[in-house]
Amino acid sequence: MGKPTGFMEYARELPMADAPIERSHRWGEFHGHGDEKLLRQQGARCMDCGVPFCHTGVVIEGMAAGCPINNLIPEWNDLVYRGLWREALERLHKTNNFPEFTGRVCPAPCEGSCVLGINEPAVTIKNIECAIIDRGFEEGWVKAEPPAVRTGKKVAIVGSGPAGLACADQLNHAGHTVTVFERADRIGGLLMYGIPNMKLDKSYVQRRVDLMKAEGVTFITNCEVGKDLPAKKLRDDFDAVVLCGGATKPNDFFAKTEGRNLKGMHFAMEFLHANTKSLLDSKHEDGKYISAKDKDVIVIGGGDTGTDCVGTSLRHGCKSILQLEIVPMPPVGRAADNPWPQWPKIYRLDYGQEEAKAIFGADPRQYSIQTTKFVGDSAGHMKEIHTIRVEWVKDNGRVIPRNIPGSEKVFPAQLVLLAMGFSGPENQLLDQLGVEKDARTNAKTEAGKFSTSVDGVFAAGDMRRGQSLVVWAINEGRGAASECDKYLMQPAGVASCE
Repeated sequence: MGKPTGFMEYARELPMADAPIERSHRWGEFHGHGDEKLLRQQGARCMDCGVPFCHTGVVIEGMAAGCPINNLIPEWNDLVYRGLWREALERLHKTNNFPEFTGRVCPAPCEGSCVLGINEPAVTIKNIECAIIDRGFEEGWVKAEPPAVRTGKKVAIVGSGPAGLACADQLNHAGHTVTVFERADRIGGLLMYGIPNMKLDKSYVQRRVDLMKAEGVTFITNCEVGKDLPAKKLRDDFDAVVLCGGATKPNDFFAKTEGRNLKGMHFAMEFLHANTKSLLDSKHEDGKYISAKDKDVIVIGGGDTGTDCVGTSLRHGCKSILQLEIVPMPPVGRAADNPWPQWPKIYRLDYGQEEAKAIFGADPRQYSIQTTKFVGDSAGHMKEIHTIRVEWVKDNGRVIPRNIPGSEKVFPAQLVLLAMGFSGPENQLLDQLGVEKDARTNAKTEAGKFSTSVDGVFAAGDMRRGQSLVVWAINEGRGAASECDKYLMQPAGVASCE
C-alpha cells in the first residue's frame, strides 16, 4: 500500500488550480492532475494502515464514511506509486463505472475516513482517481467492449443520471438489451444539467455516453415516461424496468412566506439547468437562461448546489453575491461529537466561495440567518429580502432555531435562488405503475433491496433512497442491476453482473 515511509516523507499536495479571479470568467474546468512525479509521491502517502477505512462505505450519523462503492483505494494508490497505471485503471474499474465523474464531483468521503487523516492531511485520493481514468482515456486503454453474447432479455431504464447509467452499463455488460429513456434533450441527468460545466465538463459525460452506445446501449431522449410514453407500454415491451428518475421535487420552505411569488425567485435547478443548456446550445448567445448579470444575487441554502449557484452567478457577472444558511457556522476542526472516521463537518471554502471571496473580499456565506419575507417593486419584481438572526437552543431534547430580537436586516436582491434540497421523486410515473411509496414518497423497497411492490420493476438512486451523492447513485445503480439480472435469469438464478 504505497511506500511504507511515504506518509512521513511527503506532505499532502494538490496540483495548482487556476487563480479564483481568473477562472471565475470561464466555463472550463480549472483543476489539473499534476505531473507523474507528484502523483506517484501522493500515492506513496497511502500508508500500510492494516485496516483501511477509506473504502468501507458505511453510513455513520447520516453521512457516508468511506467510499460508498467500495473502491479498492489502497490497491490503486500502490499501483500509481509503482508507475503501474494500466493495472491501477483495471482495479479502479472493478468497482466504479464512471471514475471520471466521481473524480471530479464527489466530495470524497474516502478522504474523510483516511487513516492518515487522523493526525495528518489525508491522502489525495480523489485527485489520484481522476488522474487514473483520464490517463486511461488518453492512452486508449478505455475502449468499447460489447458483450460477446446477448441473453435475449430486454430492460428499460427510466432516467439517465448516474444511477441509470451505472445500471445500464452493468446490465449491458451482462448481455441484456438495455434502453435508457431520458426526458431531457441530452443524456446524463444531473451530470449533464445539474452540475455546472466548470465542475464537470460535459465532454466527459458525452464521451462515456458515446462509449456505452458503442457497447450496445440504446438511449432515447426527449421522452418523459408517464407523459410522452405510457408507463404500461414499458411493462408490455420490456422484461424488466428500472426506475432511476431521481428526487426532482425541490423543497420550498418559503411556500407560505410573504412575497414568495415575486418575479426573480427560482429554484436552483431551474437556474443551473437552463444555464448549462444555453451554454451547450449556443455559448449563451440564445439568451435562454436566467442571468445573474449586474444583479444582487442571494442564494438560500448551502451544500454543493448552493456553491454551484454561487459559481454560476459569478461567471454571469453578478453585482454582488450572498449565501444564507440557517445552520450555525461549522467549526474549523472536528468537534468532539464528530470523530474520525465520520465525515468531518468542518468549515471549508469550496470553489464558489473561494471565487466570491477573491472578487468581493469575503466568504459570501452568512450563517444562523432566517429569511422572513420577500419584498418587490411596483412591477412585482424582487427588490429585497428581510432576515433575522437566529440562535440554536435546546427544547425538550431537540435543538431548534430561535429568533434574536433586534437582529433584523434587509438585503437588496433582484435574483433569489433556492438551494434547499429535494423532497422526493415526481409521483406521476410511480402512480401509473402502481409502485408503493414510502413515507418520504420515494419508491418503496425492502431494506438493502431494489425490487419494488410491482413484479419486474426495480428502483435505484435518489428515487429510492432520497437526495444523495453521485457516488451513492452509482452504488444503487450497480445494486439494482445485480438484482434485476438475477430476476431476468430465473429460474437458473445465475447473476452475471455482480
